[in-house]
Amino acid sequence: MKGTIKRILYEKNFGFLSVEDEEKDIFFHRSGVKEDFNDLKDGEEVEFEIENKDRGPQATNIVKV
Repeated sequence: MKGTIKRILYEKNFGFLSVEDEEKDIFFHRSGVKEDFNDLKDGEEVEFEIENKDRGPQATNIVKV
């Protein structure tokens, strides 16, 4: 799946992705990023998978496009 990084909170180790045709943003944690978390920037396009966790969907295996 493809999306765009909407917001990263580096100090809290998580962020949100926006996906076309989706109302809600997708949460991601630092542990779901395959590259260096600190290299990601707001507005970058990424590819990822979605896992259903206890608190809802979460992006994993995130890589820059």
